[in-house]
Amino acid sequence: MDTLEEVKEILKRVALQQEAREKSQSRIDVQLLELKQAQLKTDAQLAKTDAQLAKTDAQLAKTDAQLAKTDLKLKETSQILSSIGINLGHTAEEFFFYSLESNPKIGNITFDHVEANIKSKVKNIQDEFDIVLYNGDSIGLVEIKHKVHPNDIEKLVTNKVQNFRLLFPVYKDYNIYLGIGGMSIPSEVADMAHTKGIAVLRQKGDLMLIEDNYMKVY
Repeated sequence: MDTLEEVKEILKRVALQQEAREKSQSRIDVQLLELKQAQLKTDAQLAKTDAQLAKTDAQLAKTDAQLAKTDLKLKETSQILSSIGINLGHTAEEFFFYSLESNPKIGNITFDHVEANIKSKVKNIQDEFDIVLYNGDSIGLVEIKHKVHPNDIEKLVTNKVQNFRLLFPVYKDYNIYLGIGGMSIPSEVADMAHTKGIAVLRQKGDLMLIEDNYMKVY
């Protein structure tokens, strides 16, 4: 091959290489464009997601604020109801205490002295007794509730008698009589008290009525 042919061959190879580089560059440009478009799409999706997250955060913050407001209202309502319950309980205790103080008698048992809200604690035993009536050989324990429930009867029988004897051993040999007083005493609860031998004290107008036909000694 003469020199001219060699030059032509070289030029031909150069032209092919240049064409290949141009095609490769073209593919790279296309890929870069596609990558850029994908990146733009991703950025748009991320921006949309950020906006949704920001909206969600705002909604959560609003919800938290509403919950905090609701919690505050519930706390205030609970405090009001608690105060009402305490006041009603005190009112009931005062009514029955003054009624028994003016006429300290349950059934055929007459007492010499009446006290209210007697508290004591000995070691791990602690208790409070709403109304306690005393005479030379008997004790009257009267628990007062605004509305009497069955568990009040059970507690009076199972806990109060035993605790009183342990907390006040000077009276351990005394006869103990039980009473339950309330502004509201459902008939089934009154029947339960009668079955247990507990006197039932009710309010009727300005008077106190005592159902003591079934009262027994504890």
